Amino acid sequence: MKKTAVLLYPQYSEYELSVALSILMQGGKPVVTVGGNMQPIRGESGLTCLPDTTVDEINIDEIDSLLLTGCMDVFALENEKTLIEFIGDIESKVTIIGSISSSPYLLAKAGVLKGKRYTIGMTEEDRGKSVILEKENYSEELVVQDGKLITARGRGFIRFGVCFGKALNLEFDESWYRE
Repeated sequence: MKKTAVLLYPQYSEYELSVALSILMQGGKPVVTVGGNMQPIRGESGLTCLPDTTVDEINIDEIDSLLLTGCMDVFALENEKTLIEFIGDIESKVTIIGSISSSPYLLAKAGVLKGKRYTIGMTEEDRGKSVILEKENYSEELVVQDGKLITARGRGFIRFGVCFGKALNLEFDESWYRE
């Protein structure tokens, strides 16, 4: 069975991944955590994770889906060329991309959001400052699926996880995740 790659970066939001990771576990879906390098990555609430592999070393042929979480300051990642290139490179090889909170900004930087309906956990002011977010495709919905792309606001992490699991056709007990 192919794996879900979970892309991690400094100040990643742990809680936004919690339901999606639980559903992947219930569905027996293997997960590989991916970092820019093999250094420990500290999340926004202090949880430190050591990635399984790096964006340069991952075997993309073993991956069928990508999961991204938001982070405290997504603009701090704006010039992380290796992360952005990885997202752009893997986009054509995966069947599902799940991106929550501020991380759709990284998808936009990689060209993945072009022409797609999306939502994002950014203020209207921050969205307005961005020249790469297509304003005409933005939705106020909590979770938006457009083809293989699933985006959500951070507070929609339960629905996001359920939608991600269903998109992967996983068997899981949805009653575990009632809002």
